[in-house]
Amino acid sequence: MNIANVMKQAQAMQEKMKRIEDEIQASEVEASVGGGMVSLTMNGGHEVTKVAISPEVSGDREMLQDLVLAAVNEAVRKVKELREEKMKGAMSGLGLPNMPGLGNLF
Repeated sequence: MNIANVMKQAQAMQEKMKRIEDEIQASEVEASVGGGMVSLTMNGGHEVTKVAISPEVSGDREMLQDLVLAAVNEAVRKVKELREEKMKGAMSGLGLPNMPGLGNLF
């Protein structure tokens, strides 16, 4: 076991994880609920970057609140899935066992 090789591999993995994290942060997911009455776009950093509300929703405040909440939660779920998928791909080459939820660590 050569410690220099281990350190080199660790550094390469750290750089790869940084690139993946940057890619995730730059990614966007879209969520649409209520048959398209509320749609939003969220980036990988969980920032909502766009919201679209159909005119059909006007006047029903409670329904609008519920739809916005559902759209945000759906977008958060999609970002989580994106993160887990990217991290799973990065970890697959390491020969480690599959560890569900590992994407949450990064």
